[in-house]
Amino acid sequence: MENAVIVDGVRTASGRGKPGGALSETHPVELLATVLKALIARNDLDPALVDDVIAGCVDQAGEQAVNIGRTAVLSAGFPESVPATTIDRQCGSSQQAAHFAAQGVLAGAYDIVIAAGVESMSRVPMGSTTFGKDPNGPSLHARYPEGLAHQGIGAELVSARWKINREDLDIFSARSHQLAAASVAAGDFAGEIVPVEITLPDGTTAQHTVDETVRATTTVETLAKLKPSFYTEAYAARFPEITWNITPGNSSPLTDGASAVLIMSETRANKLGLRPRARFHTFALAGDDPLLMLTAPIPATRKALKRAGLSIDDIDAFEVNEAFAPVPLMWARDTGADPAKLNPRGGAIALGHPLGGSGTRLLTTMLNYLEATGGRYGLQTMCEGGGMANATIIERL
Repeated sequence: MENAVIVDGVRTASGRGKPGGALSETHPVELLATVLKALIARNDLDPALVDDVIAGCVDQAGEQAVNIGRTAVLSAGFPESVPATTIDRQCGSSQQAAHFAAQGVLAGAYDIVIAAGVESMSRVPMGSTTFGKDPNGPSLHARYPEGLAHQGIGAELVSARWKINREDLDIFSARSHQLAAASVAAGDFAGEIVPVEITLPDGTTAQHTVDETVRATTTVETLAKLKPSFYTEAYAARFPEITWNITPGNSSPLTDGASAVLIMSETRANKLGLRPRARFHTFALAGDDPLLMLTAPIPATRKALKRAGLSIDDIDAFEVNEAFAPVPLMWARDTGADPAKLNPRGGAIALGHPLGGSGTRLLTTMLNYLEATGGRYGLQTMCEGGGMANATIIERL
């Protein structure tokens, strides 16, 4: 079977996903177009050769509506002949885009495809797609009569059930910032970040190239002063086991950003004189309890490892999305993964989580880390709304 290979991956630096953030004045279509143009330019690729662009985006409303993948393709100057689609698997949307892209290559449907993702949480606030309406029908309410709580409550429940205390959460969160800050200082992200031209408050322009969400001065002591984010009397009565440990400091921040990965058949890459940097080794999906919501990375990882014929110790680097600190801590405890291999350049708590853009961001960062360290296998997984997860294993070439 033909290998599906990664030729390149790029991302924007993160911006705080609220008014005044570095990317808050940049239209999300422009964010996505920026990474698409960068992939083409960096690889001297004729964009007419791209068979499809698959973009992940969660809140497909307002400026992110009407198939932002196609809008970005046209905005990037690609030929009108290049199609695109936009998909939503919640936080794993662009990881799923990478799955679909690589699987299309493996099936012979694509020779060259771009998987990408974007989210502007400053301009299209989380939850914009519901328009104030209930997205769950009566049958779902009948199955879960007490209702499905949101992800913040899921994080609290995971902390309680896995007995992860506040100090553990804050230690891990401080680690994320420390590792990310060290990576920024060492230039580890230089090969993956592409500049975005932004307009400053004084009207001048600048190039945004440094992750705005990383706080090098973060300590466990400063995090310990933050108050829980999701406590209400109603939730406290419903979930007496919760001890209320989830704060803004041990959660991923609202973030603006985009990312993209260039995927080809190995044969086509070689014909074009492009270097295959890694191949897609194994894919897996899993669903789990939608109330806990965040636990599916565990069964997804198990499925991926079983299909790959690998053990957890065979993997050289793990990227487990830090939507909330309990997620990677729970995952590491349950899988027995070496904590030193987990999010070695920091995770979403520091680098940000632009929802639809996070999947291909994690993939890009993991690939660069494997190349820098000589690692062979990388495993990526992330929790997704509704209690789902993707897991991807790549092999560096």
